[in-house]
Amino acid sequence: MKYDLNLLPVLLVMMEERNVTRAAERLGITQPALSNALNRLRETLNDPLFIRERYGMRPTPKAEQLAQVVAASLGAIDQVILDQQDFDPHSATRLFTLAPNSYVEFVMMPTIVSRLRTIAPGIRLRLTPFGNDVTETGVISGNTDMVLGRIIDPPDNLVVQHLMSEGLACVVRADHPDVTDRLTAEQYEELRHVNVLPPGRMRAGLYQALEQRGLRRQVAVSVTHFLAVPEMIAVTDYCATLPRLICQHLAKDPRLKVLPAPVDLGTFPVEMGWHARYRDDPAHRWLRHLMTEVAQSLAEGSASS
Repeated sequence: MKYDLNLLPVLLVMMEERNVTRAAERLGITQPALSNALNRLRETLNDPLFIRERYGMRPTPKAEQLAQVVAASLGAIDQVILDQQDFDPHSATRLFTLAPNSYVEFVMMPTIVSRLRTIAPGIRLRLTPFGNDVTETGVISGNTDMVLGRIIDPPDNLVVQHLMSEGLACVVRADHPDVTDRLTAEQYEELRHVNVLPPGRMRAGLYQALEQRGLRRQVAVSVTHFLAVPEMIAVTDYCATLPRLICQHLAKDPRLKVLPAPVDLGTFPVEMGWHARYRDDPAHRWLRHLMTEVAQSLAEGSASS
């Protein structure tokens, strides 16, 4: 029996998206074309592959088993090809799809883009949402080149590298009536707070740190991105607890002032993860090195400020 190998990427994308419309968008094809490809796969394999449920498409056991084999096989093919390639950043042309969380997108990506413009002008980036879980980023199948942020419970095929550790500080408005140049634990608990909701299970990070230190926080409003914080803090008497490098950016705003947290809230890791198939990809390896350099530079700058 002959198999249409062009159908295999359809299976991998559907495993991640569990949605025909989103899968078609990622593959750059129409929804009817993807449905047709999926039907051909079903006929070939004599299996429904995906069962429609209320909140998406659930893969069958055969689909899950086949997806693992397909991902491993494509990775092996990539490796054979990549072993014969050299990489020159000055002349290379390539599109990388990255999934940074909101912290990395705010803190690291502007520096990355600036450096690419100078040393690798042919390299383009496409940023995709980090999502609620690493499985939603596309990195597990290898369709997304890299995920950046805090990576919890990575699967076996994901290589994870620690980039840096980041601490926390507080920000209030510059003319806050109750806070001068120091924030006490009592003031912290009396103030109302702006909270930034991280994706998925990361939500436990700050809450756990506060609980472990016996510190309470009255959350007045929760937002989805750091960019929403400055305007809310500038027009209220609220407080926000944010990563130090974010606070360094906000300290440039004359309406705001940054203060140390009332107690040491510890640190959180910033990590980089990629599919094992890209381990020896020269271009990917070069980009990982650039990410590491930028993270180390930012960490050193934060420590000295």
